[in-house]
Amino acid sequence: MAKTKPQENKPLEQMLFLTADKLRKNIDAAEYKSYVLGLLFLKYVSDAFDVLHQKILNKEAPYEYDDPEDKLVYSAEYVFFVPPNARWSYLVTRAKLPTIGEDVDTAMDLIEKENPKIRGVLFKQFAQSKLDKVTLGELIDVINNMNLGDEAAQRKDLFGVVYEYFLGQFALAEGRKGGQFYTPRSVVSLLIAMLEPTKGKVYDPCCGSGGMFVMSEKFVQQHQGRIDDITIYGQESNQTTWKLAVMNLAIRGIDPEQVKWNSEGSFLKDAHPDLKADYIIANPPFNVSDWSGELLKGDGRWKYGVPPAGNANYAWLQHFLYHLAPKGKAGIVLSKGALTTKQNGEYEIRKSMIEAGVIDCIVNLPTKLFLNTQIPACLWFLNRDENRLRKGEVLFIDARNLGHLVNRRTREFDQTDLNTISETYHHWLNSRDAYDDIAGFCKSSTVADIEAMDYVLTPGRYIGLPDDEDDFNFTERFTTLQTELEQQMLDEGFLNERIKNNLKSLVYV
Repeated sequence: MAKTKPQENKPLEQMLFLTADKLRKNIDAAEYKSYVLGLLFLKYVSDAFDVLHQKILNKEAPYEYDDPEDKLVYSAEYVFFVPPNARWSYLVTRAKLPTIGEDVDTAMDLIEKENPKIRGVLFKQFAQSKLDKVTLGELIDVINNMNLGDEAAQRKDLFGVVYEYFLGQFALAEGRKGGQFYTPRSVVSLLIAMLEPTKGKVYDPCCGSGGMFVMSEKFVQQHQGRIDDITIYGQESNQTTWKLAVMNLAIRGIDPEQVKWNSEGSFLKDAHPDLKADYIIANPPFNVSDWSGELLKGDGRWKYGVPPAGNANYAWLQHFLYHLAPKGKAGIVLSKGALTTKQNGEYEIRKSMIEAGVIDCIVNLPTKLFLNTQIPACLWFLNRDENRLRKGEVLFIDARNLGHLVNRRTREFDQTDLNTISETYHHWLNSRDAYDDIAGFCKSSTVADIEAMDYVLTPGRYIGLPDDEDDFNFTERFTTLQTELEQQMLDEGFLNERIKNNLKSLVYV
């Protein structure tokens, strides 16, 4: 049974969000997030600029001979140069004026002009009439109460904590659509802990707001590595979400240049067609039916079989494999239905992938981890290293009983959960310590074992837990029910026709 954490005092980021959200009034959450996250970005870059600007004014070492308005000094320290009329201190003095919307838009323009890597990215619709200017002024006052970019805040990554919390809360408020730009932190943390990206190219072809990249860089830093050893590549089809990603990366000093946007998406217009990545970390949208599969039947990415036009899951898996380097690894979130489906050639693709030895590990996830869907989810880990110790085996992990409830509808993993799952995988993969199967939790199975199970990949089948829930495939169940209903309607029509004919044949005396 999942743990439930006791109620605690609300942290600063939660209090800040609750205060800001009270000002939302009639603005939809999807739109309101652009205002709030835009202002948070503006506050952070201004705070960080002010810290360095003051050091130069005070002639602190090593800035004794630098000009406080020299843009190159700031860029060398990965700090945005903020012109006078874009600085937060200036905007605060204007917060109660009816022109505050125009002032904020101007500030965004000025910052973009001085910092080309984010040109065309910042939200600039604060002057539009639907946003009440009194509300905007109040929002500026709320955010003004926090130092997001001073040295103490940077040591705690306070901005990162606040920004990520706001992303999660807006995703929750938007419901299903919110998941397009946000993957919960504990899921990203698990993917990173299992893949351990230390150097090389990291790719996410459906990158949302960039959380996978941010956590990759954090992992490198936490393990005394150099973040310059990681190069990120991404793609996003939703322009607003792409802008969030660029902002999310830019304020952390991560180069967003290879994170591309186009409305056609990774299948139709691959932004990195020749990329061979060392790590792929992704949470593609589940069970997408309109991915243009009919136009791509002869595509070179389909090494293991042509994916069905009505479901993109096995197109994503093969897209990832296509972009992996010869020793590359991938961690992907997918719906559990992909583990068992036998429809439209998916069974044959899964069988081919298993026999080719490119599937390393399957992790069964608990419910309520995701804000945007109740569809059961799992993690797939792919590995192209032909010389790895465990090639020809698949590790099955069932994590359904891990995690704790944050509230009635949201669950997350704590560090102990993350360590339990990731260390099991690493002990198995690298023989760091003796690995042992644990009944009800993990099992290493050969291709022959999986063949005996007719190539089903639900962990419960192998580790000895009931897997009724795992075997639930929404698409197949829906199709079956639809067929049964249609048959019942046909039968009913046939019976009605017979009754009508019999009534006609009755002779009244």
